[in-house]
Amino acid sequence: MSDSNADAERNDSPATDNHPALLDCCGGLNNVDYSKMDLTLLEAFLKHIHVYDSRLCIAVIAILFNPLFWNVVARWEHRTRRLSGLFGSPYLACCCLGFVIILLNIYRSHSMTVAMKAQARWEVMERTEVFYAGIGLMVFGTLLVVSSFLALGFTGTFLGDYFGILMDEKVTGFPFNITENPMYWGSTANYLGLALIGASPVGLVLTAIVALAYKVAISFEGPFTEQIYRERSLRHKHE
Repeated sequence: MSDSNADAERNDSPATDNHPALLDCCGGLNNVDYSKMDLTLLEAFLKHIHVYDSRLCIAVIAILFNPLFWNVVARWEHRTRRLSGLFGSPYLACCCLGFVIILLNIYRSHSMTVAMKAQARWEVMERTEVFYAGIGLMVFGTLLVVSSFLALGFTGTFLGDYFGILMDEKVTGFPFNITENPMYWGSTANYLGLALIGASPVGLVLTAIVALAYKVAISFEGPFTEQIYRERSLRHKHE
């Protein structure tokens, strides 16, 4: 074979690529065999949760009802001032609503505890490190809740803004320099810690629902509270 023919054959043959072919960016997941995924842990987790347990349903209702209740009542008061008129003072009306909220939260905690005790513990969570992680979360959560209450006071904690009881300035010190809503996330940390201490899968689910309920509440409360303070600033400018 002549050199020219050999060169022609080399030119006609495709170049060998040593790099692996890349998956198409949009269709790459279509090449994943989901049947080979190990779902053993998830299946074991779900086996410990009895969705149709009445105690679980009561706990979920209590979790969802609480923020809905205080947001509806507080906005109604802001619009009509009916509670202030009924009790003769916005401070007294706010305190009464605050005590109702406290009672509702106590019942929520009770219903969650009952649901956790009624359902099975998970041996995977029954570990020393998980137990102490739960204690750490409860200590941290309690610190956030207590320090938030001390920074805001009773009326500041329990929606005093909606009753016309406004703070002179925004609180920016601890714990608000860590998170904008320490009362909510501290409470969530407490429930998560309780679930870990009790090795309770249903406790983890309930904690996730608490976090979701608070997240939705914050999306309504935050902008509305800012609007209240903007209106006060505008009134002061016109005075």
